[in-house]
Amino acid sequence: MTIPGIGPLISTAIVAAIGKGEVFDRGRDSAAWVGLVPRQFSTGGRTILGRISKRGNSYLRMLLVQAANVILMRPHRWDALRLGPWLRAVVARMPHNKAAVALANKLARIAWSVLRHGSKYAIHRDEALGAI
Repeated sequence: MTIPGIGPLISTAIVAAIGKGEVFDRGRDSAAWVGLVPRQFSTGGRTILGRISKRGNSYLRMLLVQAANVILMRPHRWDALRLGPWLRAVVARMPHNKAAVALANKLARIAWSVLRHGSKYAIHRDEALGAI
């Protein structure tokens, strides 16, 4: 629940769905299982990214996209969540819904990392330095 936008409902759903994250080798695999990564079409050494796959756990995907929408509604808090520069760049180049899915993908990867490594997500830099 230390991850921004993820409260008790989403955290219990993530833990119930993926446990400690040992099933997945990396965060992209867990995000792909939820259905938050783009489909890839490769031909001639060129990779084309399409829409999100929408395969996997639709309930968890819906919860993560809703959490991303809540974060996107409060741009004054982005810097406090350590997502400020990345979110500003995403919002500047994408429509709102695509930005929400990109943020949901990021939240899914962060959640996998927190579960897999058994650590906390440090919101403030002081907390991150204190943990080292």
